[in-house]
Amino acid sequence: SEGITTSVMLQRCRACGRYLDAPKMWKSCELESRELLSICLKRIKGMNKVKLIDASFIWTEPHSKRLKVKITVQKEVYTGVLLQQNVVVEIVLKNFQCPNCHEVAAKQEWLVVVQCRQRAENKRTFYLLEQLILKHKAHKRTLNVKEVPDGIDFYFANLKHATKFSAFVTSVIPSRRKAGGDRVMSQDLKNNVAKMKQAIPIEIIPLCKDDIFCLHPKQHNNLGCIGPLVVVVSVGPNLRVMDWQRMEIHDFRSEVYFRQPRYALQTIKNAIEYIVIDCHPTGLAVGQFLQAEVTLAKASDLGSNDIQVTCLSHLGAILQAGDTVLGYDLSNAVFNDNELQDWPKLVLPEVFIVKKVPPTRKKRTWKLRALIKEEEEGVYQSRLKSSRDDYEMFLNDIESDPTVRSNLNLYKDPTMWRVTEDGSVIPPAREEDREEVDPGLEEHLLDDLVLGEDYDEEPLEGDGASSDEEGK
Repeated sequence: SEGITTSVMLQRCRACGRYLDAPKMWKSCELESRELLSICLKRIKGMNKVKLIDASFIWTEPHSKRLKVKITVQKEVYTGVLLQQNVVVEIVLKNFQCPNCHEVAAKQEWLVVVQCRQRAENKRTFYLLEQLILKHKAHKRTLNVKEVPDGIDFYFANLKHATKFSAFVTSVIPSRRKAGGDRVMSQDLKNNVAKMKQAIPIEIIPLCKDDIFCLHPKQHNNLGCIGPLVVVVSVGPNLRVMDWQRMEIHDFRSEVYFRQPRYALQTIKNAIEYIVIDCHPTGLAVGQFLQAEVTLAKASDLGSNDIQVTCLSHLGAILQAGDTVLGYDLSNAVFNDNELQDWPKLVLPEVFIVKKVPPTRKKRTWKLRALIKEEEEGVYQSRLKSSRDDYEMFLNDIESDPTVRSNLNLYKDPTMWRVTEDGSVIPPAREEDREEVDPGLEEHLLDDLVLGEDYDEEPLEGDGASSDEEGK
């Protein structure tokens, strides 16, 4: 161990908690992680003269600003004679300030903004995008996040980080990057240098889950002549649409959509309640969907008249007599003629069933996290109520669709999941006001929901109410 330093210094940013990986790279590392161990080993001098056999951390108090690394080294002292020895190296953490935090502390203005916009009636797609950003930690380089009526703005200090973020958004959500604009802030004509601010607009397809729309004739041909009336069954990198009469599902790519943009004929906000009178499967099925012939009656008409409607539905696998469903009353709806003028002979069904109304919701045993966003001033209460309703529908989608929740991070609610003295986690008690933990959902819950754990996220209640924000 001669020549190996037993005490070295490591720079750590006080604000964001990242470590300096010399010479200029700053990395986010968990305590006692492989990434942090690699950075520490690079700081130890004399390692090039010996062979490293093993390395591990020795526990230290998290607030002591000390890390201890136990390394096992081997060296040939004589011909054919190897000597092996254990060495404990102390890593002293020194508070520093990374360039990004220095710019924020100096109140340096942003240079690039990524503007995500969707002209839709609800915000469920943005809630999905927010969870995907948090899971992949794509927001680490943002200076600020601001919520606007039609979307979210992400501010960055340089174009490289903004370009990488915009590429991430277009890869996880059906969207396209539009031509942005530049604005000159200052210029030096003598040296031919200018300081500019740039905007990168991203347009998200204005369709959400459960919307129905009419395909353009060219889109109709590209998707195997389905429809032309289709419903959106899921939103991911591509828009997944279904023809519930032929029971066919196709992925709708964003570049195909934007060649002939189409808009929703009906959204979930136009749905009304129906009561299922009878349900008979037809035998056609695709994936988890089963076609059935369903007899319905409006919930508002029960007791006043005997009007019943029969329609085809793709939800035959989960419907039975007596269920309450949400459906679109297409016979009395008013549509934009531009959306239907390409199909003059199209006959619309009287009713389309969009989803089954879930039973009375009990208190959830899990939570989601959310970005700390700067909200616009003067938000009306009606808009806040609409956002809460959209968020509640988004949570219901997570509970009902295993595919959606497999792509997100769900966290155990610490007020319901108890931790014993030996570190084991006890599931919540089966009380009347609490939902039973679905085994398929329980395996996706994470244990590390700790306030203050991440400097740029905040936990949200599973029932839509937000808890206190975490400090940066």
